[in-house]
Formats: sequence, C-alpha cells, structure tokens
Amino acid sequence: MGQEFFIKSSSLEDKVRELLPSQGGLGAGFDLSASTQIVPIIDLTESAEGSNVRADLQSALSFDTVTAFSVNNADTTIVNNTGYFRVFGTFSVNNDSTGNHEGRFKLADGFSSKIIYNPISVNKANENTVITSYDFIVYISSGESLNAQTTTTSGFLRGCTRQIADINGNLTNP
Repeated sequence: MGQEFFIKSSSLEDKVRELLPSQGGLGAGFDLSASTQIVPIIDLTESAEGSNVRADLQSALSFDTVTAFSVNNADTTIVNNTGYFRVFGTFSVNNDSTGNHEGRFKLADGFSSKIIYNPISVNKANENTVITSYDFIVYISSGESLNAQTTTTSGFLRGCTRQIADINGNLTNP
C-alpha cells in the first residue's frame, strides 16, 4: 500500500479549475494529493476542456468557415471581425513592367495602418510570372481590420481567411 501526501499549491489549484471548468475546479474542502501507489491514468483533458476535436482537425477548412478574397491594384478590407485568423494564398505578378511589385497585408485601426506582411516581386527580364505563397496567423482586436493591397495592375493577392479562435482564444471548430 502506498503513502499519500497532501499538496497545498494555489497555482496547481488554479490550473485544475481552469482545466476542469465543468466540475467547478476542486470545490470547497478538497485538497490535491499525491501517492506513492501506482495508479493507471486516463487522460480526459480534451473532454474536460470542452473540446473533443484534435487540433489538426480543429483547423480544417469548411464551407462555412473559409472566406476567399482576390485583390488587384486596390486596398481592400478582408477581415473586420475580432479574433485570431489564418490568412493563406498566393501573390502572383505578371512582370510586364519595370520596378518592384508589392502585395501588402496591413492592420488598420481607423487612424493609421501598419504593414504586417509584405511579399515583393522584383522585375526580372527572364521571368514572366512570379508566384509567392503565404500562410500566417494574425490577431485582430476591437476596432481593427486586416487589409490586403497590391501596388500594380499586374499583381494579384488571392487567398482565404479562416477564423481559428475568437478574441479570447476559444477555438473555432469548422
């Protein structure tokens, strides 16, 4: 028979409350304990957290969760909701003129904007079309939007957005 030890730790108790919200955490009058006896463990973490979908399946694309966009020689708002968003696609340029061609992703707050991702195509005489792929995650807080912009008529930003979590970090299932 094993020995039992009682553990008094507010950080461990807080973690139990966080991981087991449906059980109300520890409850009044209960202590954490440890034992020297070997006890088989069944991991119920996903169920206790309220998620039964594996992480890779949670980020799947679906009819209702993906929004496509195509931007050409314009500055267009592609997301104006709060939360965490995956943005993926391609920036393609038909190098029919001199100079650099840019595709920009900008966070805007109504007063100013900040470039957060900037694929650039440098015009080269021996390349007709250049395609660059992108895939990143962005956090959009209240009052902000994500804009896509190209600086030339021969440049296209094409892709999709998918919300992966709300503003509080709660995962969005497909």
